[in-house]
Amino acid sequence: MLDSIDEAIVRELRKDARLQNKDLAERVNVAQSTAVVRHRALRERGVITGYHAEIDLGAIGRPVQAMLALKIRPHTKEIVDPFMAYVLSLPETLALSHVTGPEDFLVHVAVSDVGHLQRLVLDKFTSRREVTEVHTNLLFSHVRKH
Repeated sequence: MLDSIDEAIVRELRKDARLQNKDLAERVNVAQSTAVVRHRALRERGVITGYHAEIDLGAIGRPVQAMLALKIRPHTKEIVDPFMAYVLSLPETLALSHVTGPEDFLVHVAVSDVGHLQRLVLDKFTSRREVTEVHTNLLFSHVRKH
């Protein structure tokens, strides 16, 4: 469980993972030494597992985003694990979720254009024996909560 100070630290670091300790301490209203100790403890407890950069996908030539809902058969560990590794190896993949419901996976992808999306779906997904269905949804926008 997190107390209010830990929650505040996590909230501020989600907004800006590059926040300097003195600024973090000021924002959560604690001493700098307390912020250092709490931040380290959150990492050691596995609450904070890493830091990443937000990328403007349009700036790197991948402005079109889509969510692919996939069904695979058979839905067994022997198929699921290698399939997940395969999907995560694709440069277009931003995120992968193994889910319950009518589909087995949701894959968030970013591509250069709709033609690229079509080639990705046809060449990398529907061509695989274990993939039995693909539903493609273009994203109008994608907003990450900070």
